Amino acid sequence: MAKEIVLHPPLQIAEIEDLQAGDRVLFSGIIYTARDAAHRRLVGLLEAGEDLPFDIRGQVLYYTGPSPTPPGKVIGSAGPTTSCRMDPFTPILLNAGLKGMIGKGPRSKSVIDSMIKNRAVYFAAIGGAAVVIARSIREVKIIAYPELGPEAIRELKVENFPAIVAIDTNGNDLFKIEPQKYRID
Repeated sequence: MAKEIVLHPPLQIAEIEDLQAGDRVLFSGIIYTARDAAHRRLVGLLEAGEDLPFDIRGQVLYYTGPSPTPPGKVIGSAGPTTSCRMDPFTPILLNAGLKGMIGKGPRSKSVIDSMIKNRAVYFAAIGGAAVVIARSIREVKIIAYPELGPEAIRELKVENFPAIVAIDTNGNDLFKIEPQKYRID
């Protein structure tokens, strides 16, 4: 049976190893945004032996490119981006200590294998609910690559940011579970 868990990044292995595909999660604290262009730059830094613009160990990356910020808001719509676009870069970031990713859609076998090896979790956010998700974001600060516009890396301070465990540390994959074997209560 799915349960609801509150997580406060940076994530610790002990707290994420108990998560199971289908569990509901609420994030409170700091998470980071990064999409394709930012991933490419982060991996380039790691391959060059240089420091990243933030400590990735235990962190959660949210795959989003927020829309422009309306007056009086901290962020525009901030829905999840299709995660497979980050798959070529993800194992390298997992090896560097990344513990969680939030996006939409399934992941490749190489990413799942790397998640199992590195004890990491993939979370799904609800696509089409970008405005609702944005309500969980309390503060936003661009920390790297402002020239990338919506793809800049942002530090988000979130409160009760909703997600679902899509792939757990054992590789159980919500996208591959047969519907009759899985039920959200």
